[in-house]
Amino acid sequence: MDFLHDLIRHLDVARFVLLFVSVFILSFFFAKVEIQIEGAEGWAVNLPTWRVEQHILLTLFWGGRAMTGYHAWVFSFIAIIFHFPLAMMGVWSGLLEARVIASIMLFWVMEDLLWFVLNPGFGMANFNPKTVTWHPNWIFGAPVEYWVASIAGIALMGYSFYSI
Repeated sequence: MDFLHDLIRHLDVARFVLLFVSVFILSFFFAKVEIQIEGAEGWAVNLPTWRVEQHILLTLFWGGRAMTGYHAWVFSFIAIIFHFPLAMMGVWSGLLEARVIASIMLFWVMEDLLWFVLNPGFGMANFNPKTVTWHPNWIFGAPVEYWVASIAGIALMGYSFYSI
């Protein structure tokens, strides 16, 4: 019985790693797409889209960043794409939803960081609060959202695998 329990745990670890690597690969490709769209200017600064710069809800839920039409559609699209496998298979559970939400959170952290790493017009040398003005709150050398979403995403993903 212990052998079977240990085998299941090892398979869960392998599935956790596979999902994490898959989310990283998706983040890499989407970062490359965003670099093509935005160039060296982040947060849709030069895109022909609507912008809401100041609103109490942006401060509460958006980290003080502007909301743009570009981001409204892209964030919605990514949420739908991550939920698509559940719809395609006709399955849903609280644990699968936790896994999807965790994947979305980790996707956005990795994608945003990769935008800086891979962008020849911006680069990591400019990854700081003075240059990256669309991330107004920083701690330990990174935007606060990176830390919060990474910790919450990994915890939620772990929960989704180990609560079965």
